[in-house]
Amino acid sequence: MSRFVVGKMKSPGTGGKDARAGYKYSMITTREETSMRQNITTKPDLELETFRPNLSEKSDLLQTDQIEKLAKHLPPRTVGYPWTLIYSTAKHGMSLKTLYRSMTGVDTPMLLVIKDSDGQLFGALASEPFKISDCFYGTGETFLFTFYPEFKTFKWTGDNMFFIKGDLDSLAFGGGGGEIGLWLDGDLYHGRSHSCKTFDNCILSKKEDFYIQDIEIWAFE
Repeated sequence: MSRFVVGKMKSPGTGGKDARAGYKYSMITTREETSMRQNITTKPDLELETFRPNLSEKSDLLQTDQIEKLAKHLPPRTVGYPWTLIYSTAKHGMSLKTLYRSMTGVDTPMLLVIKDSDGQLFGALASEPFKISDCFYGTGETFLFTFYPEFKTFKWTGDNMFFIKGDLDSLAFGGGGGEIGLWLDGDLYHGRSHSCKTFDNCILSKKEDFYIQDIEIWAFE
């Protein structure tokens, strides 16, 4: 905080004027105030650094600003960990089986980023690695996102627990009412997006049916 110090000025008598006119006021800035001002100045920079994760390698799909937007919505347990590229169609080919194999030995949430033939980016954050399953799995950390036409995330509504479902022929996110939020085929060539009760999402791509151009999957370790 600041303190005011009053000092007597060498001046003629004040007569009928306010006696305070004969005094000079000085403001002293304390160490606490200086520290507080420094914190205010550096806080935005610290927040920016918090949401700018380190990547094991450059993403071919995400720009820096898009990475920062996604980072702000990731589960707290991922904060501080570098993003590690686990799978990409550019490196590993278009195969759901290969995608499942890339999950071996990994135990973190997974960020799935899709670029379709229209050049749009969207995807999902899975609370755990992808796997073949007899039923839906995952937790409420799972969400869908899209950058079309602007960045939006679609978190769990609590309506059901149809988070993630994997088999040899497809990978799906969300469900309810006979609709799936995001669905990919076994060749990672064709996909579909529709509004679902799990996430109350809009269609993530321009069209309900889309063709996959590239995929990246990032772990946090």
